[in-house]
Order: sequence, then structure tokens, then C-alpha cells
Amino acid sequence: MSILIAIEPVNGTLNKGSFELTSYAKMLATKTGQEVNALVLGSSNNTSQLGKYGADKVYTIENANLDVFDSQVYATVIAEAAGKLGCSTVLVRHTANGKAILGRLAVKLKADSVSGVNSVPDTQAGFTVTKSVYSGKAIATFALSTENKVLSLMGNAVQPQELGTDVTPQVLDITVPSPRLTLVNRQTDTGHVPLPEAEKVVSAGRGMKGPENWGIVEDLATALGATTACSRPVADTGWRPHHEHVGQTGVAIRPNLYIAIGISGAIQHLAGVNNSKTIVVINKDPEAPFFKAADYGVLGDLFEVVPKLTEAIKRFKEKA
Repeated sequence: MSILIAIEPVNGTLNKGSFELTSYAKMLATKTGQEVNALVLGSSNNTSQLGKYGADKVYTIENANLDVFDSQVYATVIAEAAGKLGCSTVLVRHTANGKAILGRLAVKLKADSVSGVNSVPDTQAGFTVTKSVYSGKAIATFALSTENKVLSLMGNAVQPQELGTDVTPQVLDITVPSPRLTLVNRQTDTGHVPLPEAEKVVSAGRGMKGPENWGIVEDLATALGATTACSRPVADTGWRPHHEHVGQTGVAIRPNLYIAIGISGAIQHLAGVNNSKTIVVINKDPEAPFFKAADYGVLGDLFEVVPKLTEAIKRFKEKA
């Protein structure tokens, strides 16, 4: 038996999340002595690169019925591929699409499943895996006992590792059912790394006082090569688009660096960002709850601190 990873191209290319999933699968395969089969659902201009990150074989399915995401269609195709290729473990990314197909896959494969895992399974005595629970306040361990298993991997849980060379893709002959959904309109956010994949995030809240002041946040993000984000009140008032909202009711992220500017740090916001490896808080309120969760805190007026921080980063880069 082997491992199957389901890969979805984004705008015709494979992104960092795809390579994270491949590297994760290779780590598991090294423990179990299995091979990694990558299934690319749709057309991509860099499919062969999956071999560099640990895929032993790469299969593609290019079909117009995959152009519109339908969880029933995708789950059916992936389950059939797992059976055809003899795969007992199926891995997907913990994205909106991954969450939608995880349960369906588990039912079709009669498999135990765990969503949002953040570690490579322990296979010494069975098959156990961990994930964050209670908004990141605890770690839960799950033991999977069925022969087939389905997991979704949190973004930034592992770093992509180049372990091999390109692999020539093979076309997998599977009938793709027609989707029940009809695509009416598609609006794609482009121009920066998506929040779930971002390694550095600069976020701001109501302390910015208005959308007209957001330039200093964007300047800092540009200097750092980071993605911008915001708190829920900022998105709700229309200062920033809703896809930038991070927190319990927005996008959950786990970047290497999270800079919170003018955000008090309500529990709902912390729930979506407290898995960040390093948290920096800039706030003039010494009682802001966010300081308790911060690795580094700057007590001061953000309109003075942020521009100075941006200039310092630019000077540092010029000397490097």
C-alpha cells in the first residue's frame, strides 16, 4: 500500500502548500516504507516539480469537470484514484476545499480521519497523530485504527524540502462525474501570498483609525515581504476586504512571524493567530490583552513606531 496526496493547482500552478503536503507525505513514507503518489487535479505548469519534494510518482487528471470545485466530484475522483493506485493513506491540505472533501473521502474509503494535523504520525505502535484544539490552547492525540486513513494538513506545519528530482507526470484514466454546481462568477485575489501559506503577516486593527492610514501597514509588509491582514472589526466596517480577516471567524494562520498593529487581542482574534511562531505586538495601550500572548511587545503610538520600523528594515536590507 502507498500514500496518495491530492493536489489542486491554483491559477495553473502549484504553490507552496502543495510542496508542503508532498514533503509531509515523504516524511510519513520514510517511516512506513511506502511510496508517495501525487494526484494533480487539473492543469499545472510545474507538476513535475512534485518529484523534488518527495513524490515518487505523479499522476494528472485534466478534465473540464474539475474546473469548478464540487466536493462530491473531487471526493469521488480521489477515492477512485486511491483504490486504483493501492493507497491506504490519503492526504489533503487543510483549506476550505480540503475541509469540504475530508469527510466524504473518509466515508467512501471507510477510513478514520483527522482534520488539521500539525505533525507527522507516530507509527511505532499503531498510527497516532496530533492537532491543536481549543483554539490552540491544547494538543490532542488521535489514534487511527482503520486500514485506510484520511488526513488534512495545516498550512505551515512543515517546511517544503527538496529531496529528489523532477518526475514525469502520467495521465491517470479515471472517469470524472459532472459537477452539480454551476460557476456563475469567480473573483480571484492575486498579487501576494495567500494568508494560510504566508510565512510573514502584518496585521492591523481599529487602532489605525481609518482606511486612509493603511499605507504605513502596506509599507511595512512590503519591506518585510509579508502578506497583510486585519481584525474582524476592520473587515466588518469595510476598511479592508474580508479575505484579509484573520481570527476565529476568519482565516486561521500559523506564520513564522505575525505583527499585530493596533489590535487589542480579543480571544476570538487570538484563536486564529496564536499558532504563529513569533508574535510581535505594537500598541499604545499597556493593558491590551495581546501583550500577554506576544513574544515581543512595543508600547507606543503605532503612527510613530511603524514608519520607524519600516525604515530600519529597509536600512538593514540595504547593508545586507
